[in-house]
Amino acid sequence: MSESGAADGPTGIRLIATDLDGTILDSAGRVSARTRAAFDAAREAGIATVPVTARQPIGLRPIAEQAGFADWALCGNGAYGVHLTTGEHLFAEQIPSTVQQELADALQTVIPDLLFASVRDAGEGFVAQEGYAAIADLSDHKRHPESMGGVPLAEVVGAPSLKLVIRHSSVPIPEIFAALQSLGLTGFEATLSGAPFVEVMAEGVTKATGLAQVCTRLGIDRGEVLAFGDALNDLEMLQWAGHGVAVANAVDAVRDAADEIAPSNDDDGVAIVIERVLGA
Repeated sequence: MSESGAADGPTGIRLIATDLDGTILDSAGRVSARTRAAFDAAREAGIATVPVTARQPIGLRPIAEQAGFADWALCGNGAYGVHLTTGEHLFAEQIPSTVQQELADALQTVIPDLLFASVRDAGEGFVAQEGYAAIADLSDHKRHPESMGGVPLAEVVGAPSLKLVIRHSSVPIPEIFAALQSLGLTGFEATLSGAPFVEVMAEGVTKATGLAQVCTRLGIDRGEVLAFGDALNDLEMLQWAGHGVAVANAVDAVRDAADEIAPSNDDDGVAIVIERVLGA
């Protein structure tokens, strides 16, 4: 593992994949001028720039505008790919309703009174259980809680989801995540992004699998990918990419798995690495 600024590092980069929250967004939720300039310079050099996020399109669009992302993007932790300009859908991986029902039934025997919400319809649809909106904030899903409504749990899990989210009014998220992992169930992938809920995708789906599909579309080898992240949901992507970079504020598991640790999101860590790569 190297620290940013070291002489060694990636060469032959054709695609930069980056997480948003906690990675290129600073603590105020903004893309700095330096970071925007670094992405612009990368694009001018012919390098594709791809946001890879847990967010849905509604939450990605304003960030894409700030960062200049206009081509392929991955949402829902790699569950689906969409072109930000043409609207073309590259792929979508959904969790079957039977898997969701089994998961919800089993998990609620361990932790009662959990609340669930389903992301559907290319990320534009959001179906929340009764009571979910009462503990949600605008920042959680970039949707106003008053717009969420509420339906019985059977309706939430009764149709396939691109992402299923799970939370509780008082039980900590790590405890819910651990309980879900301890069930021994299969048919889905679960992760954490730093948001106040557990995130569940279709079996085998990670940011890495989504990024692999974009790279196949563009004819880019994984060894030509530079990836940035900070949270558990970025782990597989950083391991898959030819060069994976954790920002200094990343969780320990991501820092340990990265090829390089850059300065934090508040210190323009992503921009610093891109500038070095372009300079090389």
